[in-house]
Amino acid sequence: MSTTARTDIHVDASRERLWAALTDPDTIARFLFGSRVSTDWQQGSPIVYRGEWEGRPYEDKGTILDIVPGDRLVTSYYSPLSGKPDVPESYQTVSYLLADDGEGTRVTITQDGCADDADAERMSANWAMVLQELKSVVEED
Repeated sequence: MSTTARTDIHVDASRERLWAALTDPDTIARFLFGSRVSTDWQQGSPIVYRGEWEGRPYEDKGTILDIVPGDRLVTSYYSPLSGKPDVPESYQTVSYLLADDGEGTRVTITQDGCADDADAERMSANWAMVLQELKSVVEED
């Protein structure tokens, strides 16, 4: 049975501003551990993340499953660093959801396919760091 990681944060910015940050490769690198993202942001297109994690280079990949500007980005996700084979059942689904929240926006990230509760907690903590960085980048710009 798989478990889902989930975290969210309020950002003092519009959905449009957050969407721009979530889809601009230079901005993504600022909040996603230096990852360089390449894609054409179209449903069904590949998305690739390149970078270094704990001193090891990586090239993670997936497919854009759903994309609604200003609302949601849903991708499949596979990392060779997981140690799992590159087969469909090794892919997880990562969702970025934007919702109005008072004067700002609530950003929620979920990642399914976590091995167990401990893995989901670890992934939630990683995504919480990402969201805090996203908040800092967007609110400072």
